[in-house]
Amino acid sequence: MNEISKNLKDILSNTVRRNAYKGLLFSGGLDSSIVASINPKITAITVSLKSTGEDIHYSELLARSLNIKHIFRKVEIDEAIESIPRVIKILKSFDPVIPNDLAVFFGLSLAKELGIDEIASGDGSDELFGGYSFMKKIDNLESYIQRISEKMSFSSNELCEFFGIKMTQPFINRDVIDFALQIPADLKIKKHNGKVWGKWILRRAFENLLPPEIIWQDKRPLEYGSGMTKLREIICSKISDAEFEEKKKIYPINFLNKEHLYYYEIYRKEVGEIPKPSDIQKECKGCGAGIEHTSFHCKVCGHVLNWRIR
Repeated sequence: MNEISKNLKDILSNTVRRNAYKGLLFSGGLDSSIVASINPKITAITVSLKSTGEDIHYSELLARSLNIKHIFRKVEIDEAIESIPRVIKILKSFDPVIPNDLAVFFGLSLAKELGIDEIASGDGSDELFGGYSFMKKIDNLESYIQRISEKMSFSSNELCEFFGIKMTQPFINRDVIDFALQIPADLKIKKHNGKVWGKWILRRAFENLLPPEIIWQDKRPLEYGSGMTKLREIICSKISDAEFEEKKKIYPINFLNKEHLYYYEIYRKEVGEIPKPSDIQKECKGCGAGIEHTSFHCKVCGHVLNWRIR
């Protein structure tokens, strides 16, 4: 186990140092904190909706510890809501994770203003090292991680392309992926001090570089850490129960909630019709879009295909 931990640290550290990125999308979570600790000579950008969310605390803590140049992008509620159509148009999606995407959008917008032409993120760590809570209940986790490692894609790439910024994602470098796939699942999800942790081996590999409060923090989705989750309640309040029930009958979409409907109506206006499956695709049960047979998730509507759960 110690050898695996050391090798993981070495491979990831070498991957980060080989890249010349100037900025970092910095939530203060485990993944972006690891990248920052390896290369602290960057501009770290943290996004917050009206100065809320836990990311403020963790990112400030580590920025002080590592003496990182740290810049906040404070987003107003009206500004965030007004930007939703733009993000949906860029991504061509009404996936309910839009609040996550908004945090990335505003971070990249600031990077562009600052003249940063290459930026790093912690994308891919949760997928490879068992960071999501649902992974604790998956049968044959190693097989699941193997499959998603072949199909990983992130909206941050499309948003970077829109802004003309190069995205560096150290965790999905081929060397890191290949090594991560060799690590047993019981070292990725493991009980420690009476609690079951995801990304246990990753935490262990960098526990001497980062403060314990950073290493042993819980996983939090970007929308919660940035405070963007507050938008969900505001958006849902814009649609009455009666309107929601009526439009569920009109549109051929399996809506999850009012928010999903809200995004879809913007999608119809900004993007248009949902693309139909090609001859080599299957049809999404959520929206009718075409998706690859090996996919776990529809990029258009966010419908998730189930994996075997214990």
